[in-house]
Amino acid sequence: MKIQRILQVSVLIAAIALVGACKKGGNSRTTGWDYNNSKNGGFEVRDFADQETGPGLVFIEGGSFTMGQSQDDVMFDWNNAPRRVTVASFYMDETEVRNLDYIEYLYWLNRVYGTDYPGVYRKALPDSLVWRDKMAYNEPLVEYYFRHPAYRGYPVVGVNWTQANDYCAWRTDRVNEMLLIRKGILAMDPAQKNENNFNTEAYLAGQYEGLVDKPLPDLNPNGTGTRKVRMEDGIMLPKYRLPTEAEWEYAAWGLIGNTLYERVVEKKNYPWNGSQTRTSESRYYGSMMDNFRRGKGDYMGVAGNLNDGADIPAPCGSYFPNDYGLYNMAGNVSEWVLDVYRPLSFEDVSGLRPFRGNVFQTPVRDAEGFLAEKDSLGHMKYRNITTAEAASRKNYRKADNINYLDGDFASSVDNNLWKDAPSDSTSTNLMYQYGMSSLISDHARVYKGGSWKDPAYYLSPSQRRYLDESDASDAIGFRCAMTRVGGGIRGK
Repeated sequence: MKIQRILQVSVLIAAIALVGACKKGGNSRTTGWDYNNSKNGGFEVRDFADQETGPGLVFIEGGSFTMGQSQDDVMFDWNNAPRRVTVASFYMDETEVRNLDYIEYLYWLNRVYGTDYPGVYRKALPDSLVWRDKMAYNEPLVEYYFRHPAYRGYPVVGVNWTQANDYCAWRTDRVNEMLLIRKGILAMDPAQKNENNFNTEAYLAGQYEGLVDKPLPDLNPNGTGTRKVRMEDGIMLPKYRLPTEAEWEYAAWGLIGNTLYERVVEKKNYPWNGSQTRTSESRYYGSMMDNFRRGKGDYMGVAGNLNDGADIPAPCGSYFPNDYGLYNMAGNVSEWVLDVYRPLSFEDVSGLRPFRGNVFQTPVRDAEGFLAEKDSLGHMKYRNITTAEAASRKNYRKADNINYLDGDFASSVDNNLWKDAPSDSTSTNLMYQYGMSSLISDHARVYKGGSWKDPAYYLSPSQRRYLDESDASDAIGFRCAMTRVGGGIRGK
């Protein structure tokens, strides 16, 4: 393992040396022309050392692992056979998104859109009624759980999959805006309203100006002398998003803490070592490792000797982190992931970066080929690619690939259906016709991990369940992830 690390660092040093050749005074290995020289055209290559870790994130070094069932399938779902896959390095939130974080999001939406587009704010509100139970008195949770400061550090619940994705997009823009402000390129602009708000894609497309403080110098002799930040500058971060199912499961296992020369030396049932739900460490011996339902009607233990000490979700960051430093990857609340649910995805998904749910899109353009104007909320417009646009491609042939190999015409056992399929079809509407042939649809999304109301069986990271993307629960929250661009290990 030590030799492997030395080799990784050597590769990194070599990469940095190549980047160093791109600094001011360096020249192109292709043409011999100087970089960053306005006298010869001004092609710029800015310094870039490493991807900055975004607020709230933890670096997750990628690798291969056995994804899938790790214990007896007592529910007889047969949807999770073990399979070896590889996950690229990425970043993930240290904890679930808190009520306080989501309230900050709602405040921004109301401040920017509330006057003219109040529906944007209302659409984002969590469903507080998820706490209601026909045979329990949960009205105090309906009224207080989300907004009372006593719960501000608790995980937000009542948020559906679509709302969670919207939050991730908002967080991306706020973080990138702050990066530009920190660099002195933009100034604070609390007066943003409606479509005139910072959106990363609109800014990069030249459709957002903002309050400019110190724009970057433009070395193009035909330019105006200053310019906006480009993707090539490496200043802004990739998108915050939900983790894929494979990423979430990989991060939850935390195998970095129990491998030796690529051998997993101790098989886990949970995100921590061993097969018990209490720690065996002498300093904390007997302490509960996370928040779950120990038995029927037992949500927190006996007064004076509580087990996990939480009748409902506990504050984010409670209990012990796993070997990646991630908290509550087993209990507290279950968490949305990006994937569409299929029982047999493990048979179909790729071995590298496995994921089901791709719908390929392209920016909307006008008749002259220029990007269409952003919408009334300040977002760039996208559309699904057409079959004509993908006709010459070998790696995909249509936009919607949710049903690929499982639900499309090509995967049907009826050869006549396959032969007679229209060229732009996405599904047979037979295998996954919700309510008629299945309880699964293209809108069924996977959620992972046990929750405060689940028995220990669901604490295993391998367990997978699903819920419609428009539904919410008092036991499901989420955390964000971010792609790691470039190499798989950190340079710093």
